[in-house]
Amino acid sequence: MKPAEATTVIGRSVTIHGEITGSEDLYLDGSVEGTLTLAGNRLTVGPNAHIVADLEVRDIVVYGRVEGNIKASGRVDLRQTAEVTGDILTSRLSIEEKASIRGRVDVGTSAPGGVAAKSATAVVAESPLFDDVKV
Repeated sequence: MKPAEATTVIGRSVTIHGEITGSEDLYLDGSVEGTLTLAGNRLTVGPNAHIVADLEVRDIVVYGRVEGNIKASGRVDLRQTAEVTGDILTSRLSIEEKASIRGRVDVGTSAPGGVAAKSATAVVAESPLFDDVKV
């Protein structure tokens, strides 16, 4: 039987300035300013998290705030409390109602590790209405 994948937890009272790299999944509910690289792993941005960093991950689930570019080789999930200010480059994107994005979104073939898929670049003001979307 295969052991469970390890997940590191950084609590909401923790503040980090600098570079974070790793090779296991990370649940982050504190503050980070700098860069965060988990190229082969999943990042969960908790509801209390505030990240001011460029992110390179396999998959990401966002409940909190991210200010910076997100590059995901897998999936980006923006939950209803998510606030993202920055560009998103990914193979797959899921956005719940009330999540907000301010930046460019590129989904598809140009994403890292992306497969042949439809590619669209959008300027999204706020989900779910997408009144200002330009594709």
